[in-house]
Amino acid sequence: MADLNPTQRTWKAFKRNKFAVAGMLFIVFCVAVAILGYLIMPDSTPLANNQTIQLSIKKPGSSFMMLRIKKTEHIDTVGIFKKMLFGQPAFYQDVPITAYKLSGNKITVNEYIGDEDKPESKTYQLSPQLLAKGPSAYITHKTFLLGTDVYGRDMLSRLILGARISLSVGLMAVLISLIIGITIGAIAGYFGGWIDAALSWLMNILWALPALLLVIAISFALGKGLWQIFIAVGLSMWVEVARLVRGQVISIKQTEYIEAARSLGYTNFRIIRRHILPNIAGPILVMASSNFASAILLEAGLSFLGFGAQPPMPTWGSMIKEHYGYIIMDSAYLSITPGLAIMLIVYAFNLVTVGLRDAFDIKSTSTRI
Repeated sequence: MADLNPTQRTWKAFKRNKFAVAGMLFIVFCVAVAILGYLIMPDSTPLANNQTIQLSIKKPGSSFMMLRIKKTEHIDTVGIFKKMLFGQPAFYQDVPITAYKLSGNKITVNEYIGDEDKPESKTYQLSPQLLAKGPSAYITHKTFLLGTDVYGRDMLSRLILGARISLSVGLMAVLISLIIGITIGAIAGYFGGWIDAALSWLMNILWALPALLLVIAISFALGKGLWQIFIAVGLSMWVEVARLVRGQVISIKQTEYIEAARSLGYTNFRIIRRHILPNIAGPILVMASSNFASAILLEAGLSFLGFGAQPPMPTWGSMIKEHYGYIIMDSAYLSITPGLAIMLIVYAFNLVTVGLRDAFDIKSTSTRI
């Protein structure tokens, strides 16, 4: 490995950890699913909020015949990029049925109400255009692979969209914490003196506060919403980064090559940006990976408590909140499924964190309790 540069050696060391590679592959899969979003979701309506109350709490794998009734209002067809980001409003209203019979331009259906209720007979008029296209134009079959929630919404679609919310919160929170933490930590560690004392005092005060309580307090100040969660979680996580960067800068600023840079007349900003930060990128990357998992957990906790993204926007935490009462019934999957998703993605990030720590040969990292 002598002919390899440091980046190649680090990557090769990381690949030797099979669990870390498996965690990375799972994260890449989740990111791909989150980006594609509405393009691969069974329910591509905005926020996967297509409610069919008659199909409330149906088991995974349930399949139903649906009558498609075209909506009266005009609905535009969106482009593929806009659909991927925001979804496509439904052109039809789906009515679950158990049987149907055509009579001229009218269709009589037995509308499904519930497993224990007798189907209700109703008659609808079909347009000549639909009749000309055949039954496939107005009759379809839907299969709910992960069942439906209490409002009759497709659980798989909401789980996929929840992955987008969780990963976006993790990404934005990590970026905010890195920007603030690296800046404050580098300033405190490099300049020392009263600047270091003041910034260290601030870091110690915030370090003493429980992370979840701090996020809730910031959320109260900013209000409820997705962007507020980005900021709140990010502002609660920069202290760990700042403490790490401060310690690394203190240990490296007295080295010979930093003294040489000073003697050449380089500015403090250039020394920090070009000579110090690149040499502590390893520990920062490990902390970022760890904070990503923590951010996902914090967002899930906030959503469960009602301070996260507001309904009908699906998040894994809010999905658990809506259905945790069904754990003691025969529909525990409603809460177990999003809980399992949280567990797997956090575990994957923890595996990657361990792999990065070993690859960069970092002996120990600070952990917030």
